[in-house]
Amino acid sequence: MVAEATYLEQSLQQSQQQISQMQSAFAHQRQAFQANPMPSAEQRIQWLNMLRDQLRSDRQAIIDAISQDFSNRSADETLLAELMPSLHGIHYATKRIKKWMKPSKRSVGMQFMPAQAKVIYQPLGVVGVIVPWNYPLFLAIGPLTGALAAGNRVMIKMSESTPATSQLIKDMLGKIFPEDLVSVVQGEADVGVAFSKLPFDHLLFTGATSIGKHVMRAAADNLTPVTLELGGKSPAIISADVPLDHAAERIAFGKTLNAGQTCVAPDYVLCPRDRVDGFVEAYRKAVSSFFPKLTDNPDYTAIINDRQHARLQSYLQDAESKGATLIRLFPEGQGRRLPQTVLLNVNDDMRIMQEEIFGPLLPVIPYDKIEDAFAYVAERDRPLALYYFGYDKQEQQRVLHETHSGGVCLNDTLLHVAQDDMPFGGVGPSGMGHYHGHEGFLTFSKAKGVFIKQSYNAAKMIYPPYGGFLHKLVYKLFVR
Repeated sequence: MVAEATYLEQSLQQSQQQISQMQSAFAHQRQAFQANPMPSAEQRIQWLNMLRDQLRSDRQAIIDAISQDFSNRSADETLLAELMPSLHGIHYATKRIKKWMKPSKRSVGMQFMPAQAKVIYQPLGVVGVIVPWNYPLFLAIGPLTGALAAGNRVMIKMSESTPATSQLIKDMLGKIFPEDLVSVVQGEADVGVAFSKLPFDHLLFTGATSIGKHVMRAAADNLTPVTLELGGKSPAIISADVPLDHAAERIAFGKTLNAGQTCVAPDYVLCPRDRVDGFVEAYRKAVSSFFPKLTDNPDYTAIINDRQHARLQSYLQDAESKGATLIRLFPEGQGRRLPQTVLLNVNDDMRIMQEEIFGPLLPVIPYDKIEDAFAYVAERDRPLALYYFGYDKQEQQRVLHETHSGGVCLNDTLLHVAQDDMPFGGVGPSGMGHYHGHEGFLTFSKAKGVFIKQSYNAAKMIYPPYGGFLHKLVYKLFVR
């Protein structure tokens, strides 16, 4: 008991110290921004080039740290899903910063001439970024890229579930950026709560919907605008005539990447009733072709920690106890490597159908006609992503027009997130706001309208006293 009390006291002291350091870093960043409120395009490009070079230099260290946090993360998945999109995002931004920063000319109504109007894009100030554990590099570097491209100072709160990666990112960014430009915060949940309460000029949170609500409440006290990238249950809809091997292979890629620990992973499948057995068999073959075995397979990523592993096991136990049929695609797991499992005969009473799965478990739900699939999606919270598999162009258009989601892939999964020239964001319970590419620059900028007049003032004709000839003429010309 004495040892436990000592440990708790030490943890509390450490958290208080981290919060104090975080508050100091915020104050220094605000002062630094006031001293340089509009960094040049050249300065921003230099920042991003330094970031790019450091990521390349630390490539192997990044792979090793993330794998250490997961107990096993496929090196290729880290390269494909973390490092590659981070570098592509930096390259995309550096080539376009000058264009994005140019004032946008706007028209002026004839009644206000002579005058000019334009919109200038001004950095917001100090941006806060809260990073989840599932893609700790990409979900730190992506927002950082957008915020730096827009000329801001940035504070990043890393997840306590990825201590090795968090320390690496702190050390890595500390080599190239002063703390009054980019600061990395570590610590447990209480530090995260204190972080969300800072009076940022913008706050971006990626994570669970339940936590996103708390973040938004905390930000509201400071009227801090937020971008929330949440998640939800992203459906995959299989049409009546798409080749099942096409659909199964692409769904398997989306569900096996990072062991399904992806905010836009296919959460469940809606399949024509007479094709369910065929899909399950096609999915089994696709997964087996990716991973001929689970045991000692370096390509098969583990669940991040024991708590998440136990959560997923509890979903399986709950579903099976309530009548679901479990089809395990591997005979057994290994450590936190959890076997891919298909679930049939699921219903809404099961926890697996009530909460985002975030793991390698795939419910398959039959439907009789496509309208039933649309209705099933519409009756539930709007998801972050929706996937449709079918080559009929008319039905594709129906999917786009009759369903709501943050983003859509037709005949693929996940890859819309990697497109730098498209916004990424949720809708309703799956999030609000957008970033990536130009939308990221706009999210982290203030689009400030500017109206310009010089010495001649034609507006004098509408000044008081009212009721004269000029007022009547103005009303006749422009109020009709």
